[in-house]
Amino acid sequence: MELSDSHRTRLRALIPTGHDAASYVCVRSLARQGVGSIVASEKSGVPAAASRYCDEFVSLPPPREGLVAYRDALLELAAREDVRTVIPVRPEDCYVLSRYEDAFAEHVSLVVPSMAQLTTVQDRLELAAVAESAGVPVPETRLLADVDDWDDDLLIKSRYNVLTDAFIDGLTPDDIDVVKEIHHVVREDPPDPDELRRSMGHDPIVQEFVHYDEEFMFTGLYDHGEPLATFQHRQIRGNSYTGGGGVYRRSTADPELERVGRALLAELDWHGLACIEYMRDADTGEYVLTEINPRMWQSLPSTVWAGADYPYYYWLAATGRADEIDCEYDVGVGTHMLRGEMGYLASVLTEESPHVERPSVPGTVWEIASSIAREPRFDYLALDDPGPFIAGLRKVLPDGVDDRLP
Repeated sequence: MELSDSHRTRLRALIPTGHDAASYVCVRSLARQGVGSIVASEKSGVPAAASRYCDEFVSLPPPREGLVAYRDALLELAAREDVRTVIPVRPEDCYVLSRYEDAFAEHVSLVVPSMAQLTTVQDRLELAAVAESAGVPVPETRLLADVDDWDDDLLIKSRYNVLTDAFIDGLTPDDIDVVKEIHHVVREDPPDPDELRRSMGHDPIVQEFVHYDEEFMFTGLYDHGEPLATFQHRQIRGNSYTGGGGVYRRSTADPELERVGRALLAELDWHGLACIEYMRDADTGEYVLTEINPRMWQSLPSTVWAGADYPYYYWLAATGRADEIDCEYDVGVGTHMLRGEMGYLASVLTEESPHVERPSVPGTVWEIASSIAREPRFDYLALDDPGPFIAGLRKVLPDGVDDRLP
């Protein structure tokens, strides 16, 4: 591939993405440090590509229509002499980079878990066993096939973060899917196991529902078991009132949360990025594990707002400069994903759960509006770089309305 003069004079990170807030903050954070970025996606209108700080946008084949072709396209980009690393933002990229790490290592340096480590954290049944070994509280977790009593408060969710041939018989190296279904079990109306297996494509897991008072996130960047950086925040609102990724969060620092986060990653001898979600048990006060995502996280903008610059930390680790990482951050910094806040409000209007009381609509509107007024820090909205916000707005507006936007 022939390079332009600008390609030869600026080192870059490759950022495969969709409409992910994490990818925009990666572009912006790296640019502040003089590092370029190539945003690559199979989607159009990607907010990160609309940033004034994005050097280049490249189209990719859709990974869920053929993972091998997607891998090969990433490898071709990684082989460019200006590309030094690839930053994982999506589940597909976590899997591709770990499974084919040797092939990528011929061209770039990665900071990703081994395939064995990835398999452990992406199999929620196996992850629960590791958490127990590490002394980290975890909900009772069983296969659907092992459950015949539906009297307790329970959740049903996919056993695996991604469905690939590494986990599911009958799939090929070209196949990948992500199942995000979560079913809240109603005692009076127990689920149909066969229908659940058909819809999810495998035998899912059943977990006890933990009655929690707060949700938290602990993140880390690790070098073969050694922490290079850690961060915590409290999730005040998620994508839905029943949970999900954080859309309003505030940075915190709790020694017990730090302990359980580090204990789990030490048990895994972790390498790479880790975003660990915890619930605080309303009765015991314990931090109970929800899951691990081995990539940049949806609420990454909040992490950077607080001063923990994970995109740059990743770059330093990937380019042999991990000793320059000095992870300090401010506690009490609140941030919002505006689109996510609207999603939270929509969930209050339309969703029901037998386990979580639905907030009032007027109370929710007031809480969202007042918190934005108190803490006007946003994932996309930046006066010096309006392109990503406009691109994100186009995605949620009805067809045709976006034609009138600049």
